[in-house]
Amino acid sequence: MQLVCPAGNLPALQAAIDAGADAVYAGLRNETNARAFPGLNFSDAELAQGIAYAHARGRKVYLALNTYPDSARLAPWLAAVDKAAALGCDAIIAAELAVLDYATRTYPALARHLSVQGSATTAPALRYMHERFGISRAVLPRVLSVQQVERLCETSPVPLEVFAFGSLCIMVEGRCQLSSYVTGASPNRHGVCSPAKFVRWEEHADGRRSVHLNEVLIDRFEPAEPAGYPTVCKGRFEVRGETFHALEEPTSLNTLELLPRLAQAGVAALKIEGRQRGVAYVASVTRTWRDALDRYRAVPAAWSAQPAWQATLTRHAEGHQTTLGPYHRHWH
Repeated sequence: MQLVCPAGNLPALQAAIDAGADAVYAGLRNETNARAFPGLNFSDAELAQGIAYAHARGRKVYLALNTYPDSARLAPWLAAVDKAAALGCDAIIAAELAVLDYATRTYPALARHLSVQGSATTAPALRYMHERFGISRAVLPRVLSVQQVERLCETSPVPLEVFAFGSLCIMVEGRCQLSSYVTGASPNRHGVCSPAKFVRWEEHADGRRSVHLNEVLIDRFEPAEPAGYPTVCKGRFEVRGETFHALEEPTSLNTLELLPRLAQAGVAALKIEGRQRGVAYVASVTRTWRDALDRYRAVPAAWSAQPAWQATLTRHAEGHQTTLGPYHRHWH
């Protein structure tokens, strides 16, 4: 299985490659990708440098163009496809049909991966995208059970990529409306969940901190309590007199124990989430998964998830806890 790792900037790209990533995925500094935070992503020159660094070491770079333009704003997405082809990206990761159509007609040799934002969860959906746009891979949403992944591997016309580790979204990718409901800016159309310009922190005299998103109180933290980036889904809210994580508790997906099952199912690639995370995260998580994959490839029958691997991944998890998420559902 290929190991696909995040690159939010050039140092992270280089760290991922050095730690053993087979491929990295990156975005441009605009709304064409779903991590359009200030200070993140690549200029044209940085992307060219990153591609050269990866290619010199036999690795690949995929460009994430995984947001949804409207008809009035389509030009930047098409220009991004042009850049991907001109700079030598190994594939684009796209979801919107007009973007895929343009890439198919204009650059047929440029590989097209269906983004997780495309929300393709059935064999007919995958067949349509393959027949219409010639996709060569699809990234599955993080809402499927492992049994569903196994069945799709049996029936899909293209190789499949699944998320292996990182922040877990409770929504079907490409369909979340929470950020746009509170801020008017959608991660699907504007590239950012909970844009920084809407975030406001308050320091209290007793040491507590409160965080608001566009005047909506998202959470309040005790003096020594770690505070994550404020998103609506992971906030704490008062419900019937009780305050708790009403939608989702901060935690990270970790499928390490499922590695043999995913390999036997025929999954083509494992994806690490985290383009918004730092170099230390990228290097450590990539190195851990590289070691796990190499050991499985060498002696699959004797493989087991090592406690040291799990301890490392837990340290990098949101809330310092991990879950199998929907993978472990018994119903499907």
